[in-house]
This record gives sequence, structure tokens and C-alpha cells, in this order.
Amino acid sequence: MRRAAIGLAAWLAGCMVGPDYKRPEVPTPDAYRYEPKAVVRASDTEWWKQFDEPLLEGYIVEALEHNKNLQVAVANVEQAAGILTTTRSPLFPQLSYQGQVTRQRFSERGATAGFVENPVTVYQVLAGASWEIDLWGRIRRQTEAARANLLATDEARRGVVLSLVASVATTYLQLLGLDEQLAVAQRTLGTYGQSLQLYELQNKYGQVSKMQVEQARSQYETAAAQIPAIRTQIAQTENGLAVLLGRNPGPIARGKKLDDLALPVVPAGLPSELLERRPDLMQAEQTLVSANAQIGAAKAQYFPSISLTAAFGSASTQLNDLFKGPSRIWNYGGSILGPIFTGGAIAGQVAQAEAGQRAALASYQLAIQNAFADVENALASNANLGEQLEAQKRLVQALSEYARLARLQFDGGYTSYTTVLQAEQQLFPSELNLATIRAQLYSSYVAIYQALGGGWVDRADELSPQPVAGTLTPEDKKAARSGQ
Repeated sequence: MRRAAIGLAAWLAGCMVGPDYKRPEVPTPDAYRYEPKAVVRASDTEWWKQFDEPLLEGYIVEALEHNKNLQVAVANVEQAAGILTTTRSPLFPQLSYQGQVTRQRFSERGATAGFVENPVTVYQVLAGASWEIDLWGRIRRQTEAARANLLATDEARRGVVLSLVASVATTYLQLLGLDEQLAVAQRTLGTYGQSLQLYELQNKYGQVSKMQVEQARSQYETAAAQIPAIRTQIAQTENGLAVLLGRNPGPIARGKKLDDLALPVVPAGLPSELLERRPDLMQAEQTLVSANAQIGAAKAQYFPSISLTAAFGSASTQLNDLFKGPSRIWNYGGSILGPIFTGGAIAGQVAQAEAGQRAALASYQLAIQNAFADVENALASNANLGEQLEAQKRLVQALSEYARLARLQFDGGYTSYTTVLQAEQQLFPSELNLATIRAQLYSSYVAIYQALGGGWVDRADELSPQPVAGTLTPEDKKAARSGQ
């Protein structure tokens, strides 16, 4: 009988209607089109340290400790863990207790008239138990779905870690780029100011015309108008970075200049590795797992549910007799409940679950394609920005020489001031663009690491707030990432 009971229990445990999850086959390219030849296995390193900027490293640690969006994500994981606990609780017998005191008067014309004390006080204490036998796996499928939702929520939290680190680094690099633009604008304004003073003095003694003075003034005011706009962008970027750090908006300290930072290396990686390295892809897969499990939970409603109930306690009209033998009461029983006609309610839920699974599958496939595109775009941007930066440097150098020669010719009386004006009008925006492109190049390395994901997310995750202990085990996460 013991063997039969064990066999029956094993059969019941394995009897679940609905499809079991299998990771869908996803076609992946063999390699990335724009991946450079010189790459290293660096996707698991704390890449932000490669910039050799201690201030940036400190800002990333601060953001991971204090960012409010990350704290919201942690709370969401704990909430999902609570839902899982609630969902799987019917798998276990439910125990309860009840104590009750009632005073009741019966009708003197009723059937019990003359046979019972009237009015009467009844004392009652009961311990109850109930258990729904999950014969068809409805509760287990719901538990599977809740567990997948918990894992998806945790991957969403890790996705916040990934985007937070990338956002802090990118915003800081943009801030340094704006600082460089401001320095260019202020330097240019000073040069134009000196020229304007010189031409005003020469005009006073009739050496240059009033038109040339006003042309010089237009240059000066053009540069002057750029400075407040750049300062506004700097203030907005500082405020955005402060919020990422969990601070109130305010100034941000700087360390090295942008051009003094080291360039990180481009990490190596295969397209197929993205499935287990990008938190958003693992989140999309767990959403698919949950939707797949909901099909079984819906189909299980076609079959009867079996419940066992029992109660044991005492009831007495006298409090001092409540726990004596004659006051003992008990009952036990079972029930079976199944559908005959529901007007299509169950069929509608099954159709809804199957459609939800198809939508989740398409979303998962789309997320993978978008992830491939993210990596390709980041690699292409990095390669082309490197070439663009070198070309922009040559352009600035050529325009600087052009402006110098034009001014020499003007001073010697060989050309008009219009030539000088044209040369300097081209040089100023080119220097601003050079600062912008340099910041974009540094940021492109951040985008590559963000697109590839990798073990660095786990390293950053160790520095951030964690859900309460026991919410998720390492075995849960390992199984989820392997598609089990």
C-alpha cells in the first residue's frame, strides 16, 4: 500500500494539462557585421573603470546605491515574490481555527419548543483543515506562471541596473563634451572681442570702415549668443545626472577633461550569447514562460476539482464543559465539482491564454531582433564616429590655417574683411562639432557594452540594493537563463 500511495502521489504530481515550456528556436547571425578585428573578452569587466576617471566610478556606485527607479524595481520584485507565495499556497493543506459564542432564543411555537433550554448560550471551538487536490495541475500551472513573472520582474530590475550604469556614464560624458563646447565658445568670444576692440580703434582713426567694425561685432555677438545656450544645456545635464545619482538637482563635480579620458576596448561577443546576457531578453522569455503556463491553468478548468475538508473541536452550552469528552464534535468529507455547461466561459479563457502565448512569443522574437540591431547600431556608430572624429580634426586644422592666412592677407591689404569673416564663421561651429563628436565617440563605447549586456551587469548588481533574502535562489536564476 505504501508503494501504491507513493506511485499515486508521483502520478498526481506529474499530471498537468497544458504544454510544457521549451525555448523556441531563434535564428541568429554567425557574427556582427561591424565588429572590429581588434576585440577582447571584456564584456564581464567593470568597463566604466577603463575610462580611468575615479569621479565617474564613484558616481556609478552612488547611483547604484541611491537611485529611486532602482529602489522601485527592487520593491516590484518583492511584490512579485509575495504574489508567488499566495498563488502556490493552495498546494498545501489550509489549517484554520474558530472560536464562537452565541446566545439565541427559539420560538416557543417551533418544533424544538419544550425540548431545549430557551434562550440558550452555545460555546464552540473548532480547528479546521481543507485541501484542494491539484489533480490536473491547475494550481501548479498558476504557480509556474507566477514564478516566471517573478523571474521576469527580477530581470526587469537587472535591466534597470544596466540602463542606470549606462545612463550615468553617458550623461557624464555629455557633460564633459558640453564643458569643452563652452570652453571653445568662451575662447572664441575672447578672440572676437580683441578683434572688435582693435577695429573700433582703427575706425576711430580712419583706418577701417564702419562696416568692417559691424562685421566684427556680428562675429562677437554670434559667439556670445552661444554661451548662454550651452550653459543651459550644462545645467539641464547636471540636474539630470543628479537625479540619476539619487540627489536633488544641483551642480556636478568634474574630474579630467574629455580629451584626457582613456578609450575603452571593444568587447567581443557572439550574437547567440545575447539570449543569456541581456536582461530584457531574459525578461521577455520569462513572460513567454508565464503565458505558456496560463494555457494549462485555463485548460484544467475543464476537469473536476476535488477538495477534502475536516473539522475537530468542542461545543457546549456550558463554558466549564467545553473541553470535556461529551462536548467533542468532528466532521470530515470530500467534494467534487466540475463544469457541465458554462456558456463558453472556459473555452474563452483557453483561447485568451493561447492568444496571449502567441503574443508573448512574437514579443520575445521581436526583442531578440531589436537586440541584434542594438549591437549592430552601436558597433557601426563606434566605427564611423572614429573616422568622423579624425576627419573633423583635419577640418578644424584646415579652417584654422585658412582663418590665419585670411587675416594675414587682410592685414597686408591683399583681401577684404569678408574673407576673414567667412573663414572664422566656418571655424567656430567646426570646433563646437569637434567637441560634440568626441563626446559621442566616448558614449558609443558605453552603448556597445549596454547593447551586449554581459557579466558586468552582475558585478554592478552586487553594488545595488537587493530584494529580501529568499525571494529568488541562484538555482532559479540559473535555470531561467538556460531556458528551463
